[in-house]
Amino acid sequence: CSPGGDTLPLQCHPTPSKEPAPAVPAFSPPVCQPSRLSAKPHLRPAKVCQAGDAYAREKFKPQARRDLEKEKQRLQNILVSGRDVAEHNVKRTPVQTKKEEIPEPDRFEELVNEVQERREFLAEMEALGQGKNYQRIILTEISQKVREMEIIDKKRSEEMREIMTKDFPSGNKSDPHN
Repeated sequence: CSPGGDTLPLQCHPTPSKEPAPAVPAFSPPVCQPSRLSAKPHLRPAKVCQAGDAYAREKFKPQARRDLEKEKQRLQNILVSGRDVAEHNVKRTPVQTKKEEIPEPDRFEELVNEVQERREFLAEMEALGQGKNYQRIILTEISQKVREMEIIDKKRSEEMREIMTKDFPSGNKSDPHN
């Protein structure tokens, strides 16, 4: 019988009288041995814990979230008239303002600006010695923008030609279709 009252194991591996030396290869780094935990727990005393900042709380600092004078005026208006006057004024103000018309940017001008930006970028990259990495990409983008500009220019030319033929229906020598 074992000391705990359990049965003995059926098979037992033999133990050598001499402990074998562990074989450590020359090329492997040394293995870190885990530290053994002691049976006695390492607890800090209460005075040490309280001396630290673990128990310190931040002081509450209230901040005004709304204008108190405006709130007082609003409540007075509600008591006097039975409704919130300021709320109605706020709702009316956005309706009264007119929408400003923002002119639509010209696509041709945008394309000119984009081509200029790409040329400047390529010049900066060449100055940094990275021009070869970006040259094909940037030149391809520039050629796409120029092609789009040509299409826009062709459409504008057709529109101008139509306007000119409407204004001068006969005798227009510049019209290649006559």
